[in-house]
Amino acid sequence: QVQLVESGGGWVQAGGSLRLSCAASGRTISNYNMGWFRQAPGKEREFVATIDRSGGSTYYGDSVKGRFAISRDNGKNTVYLHMSNLKPADTAVYYCALDLRYGRIAVQSSEYAYWGQGTQVTVSS
Repeated sequence: QVQLVESGGGWVQAGGSLRLSCAASGRTISNYNMGWFRQAPGKEREFVATIDRSGGSTYYGDSVKGRFAISRDNGKNTVYLHMSNLKPADTAVYYCALDLRYGRIAVQSSEYAYWGQGTQVTVSS
């Protein structure tokens, strides 16, 4: 069983930055691709970013490209989401997820097997 715990969320003014962390336990994440998604009230879960098992390949949703960066420290079994130039539209609960498949990175939430409980990010104008 895998447990993912996100942290680092909070309140920030527009233009500010935050770094989210996702600590994994129960399984070594170095064998798996990891992703970040977000969900705002009344909206569907949205793909944010994903990273392959080695950290050498990343992919971002259009709305965050150029502002967010995903990274991982396999030695710490942790994935990060560095968020800069935050906008009110970035307000959401942010979730990290683990993809059990061995293959290309995925942008569909249905391809991720394990999820954290989420961390709230609120950006004020």
